[in-house]
Amino acid sequence: MPTLWAGRRKLEQPEERGPSVSALLYSKDNPLRVAVAGLGNVGGTVVQRLAAGEIPQIQLTAICSKNLEKARGFSERLDSRPKVIPLAEFPEHADVIVECAVYEAFAEIARVALEAGKTLVAVSAGALGANPDLLDLAEKHGGIIRISSGALPGLDLIRSAREGGIKSAKLISRMRPESVAKEDYLIAKGFDFTTPPSEPVHVFSGTAREASKAFPRHFNVATTLSLAGAGLDDTTIELWVDDGIPGVIHRVEVESDAVGLELVSHNRPSPTNKSTAAVVAPSVMATLRSMVSALQIGN
Repeated sequence: MPTLWAGRRKLEQPEERGPSVSALLYSKDNPLRVAVAGLGNVGGTVVQRLAAGEIPQIQLTAICSKNLEKARGFSERLDSRPKVIPLAEFPEHADVIVECAVYEAFAEIARVALEAGKTLVAVSAGALGANPDLLDLAEKHGGIIRISSGALPGLDLIRSAREGGIKSAKLISRMRPESVAKEDYLIAKGFDFTTPPSEPVHVFSGTAREASKAFPRHFNVATTLSLAGAGLDDTTIELWVDDGIPGVIHRVEVESDAVGLELVSHNRPSPTNKSTAAVVAPSVMATLRSMVSALQIGN
């Protein structure tokens, strides 16, 4: 069964090198092969940075988008000229498949990666709440799901708190009105943000599972928090619409036997897409860099 490690160069036996030697080293001559699905604000930035060689131990081998002609034009502007191929062919060319697409495409991309036993780096983590079978699929085929989670503060501490027993977990998020105004959930509830509200408006309270269904494109952080901590049904989510903020604000409150947490992130909007946090693309780069680095930080 192919996995992330299949077919890669191994070092001598550990006893010949000492117990601290890794079973595998990536380098410029022996790179980790990465393919990226989705060329929007996040995917396009990640592709450009990988193609520029920002992580020498990684080789960008392939890209795709819903429009392959657009992807070909994108590739032609890059010095490294990554292959432009259909998603189904990604496993032949990559060890890691990065999902930078829209919510609706997440499950398809994930299944291609996981059925081939590859590692999936996921941006649209909110879709996991609606597709729990993907975790079973990963286990069955030896695949790995790594959530790129730069927009949410304190995940290392939250995972540690989980080991100590979490009593309560809550996420309070504030978003600008134009980011969520067209969501079916809000329209059905009678909210109209055509004119921005003069004061913050409380529009949702529920579990992380309910939030992922109500706001599938906006609550990747809710799913990420719940999977790292208390679970989809035991994590409480509040959403406020606030015209007085420049970007999304997330406040995490966790109580456990080991630690009490109050963590806040002020996510600045991307200069090229106001509905996307500027930290998302750097988060993907940080995730990929950690996969080839000799220095591992965090749990």
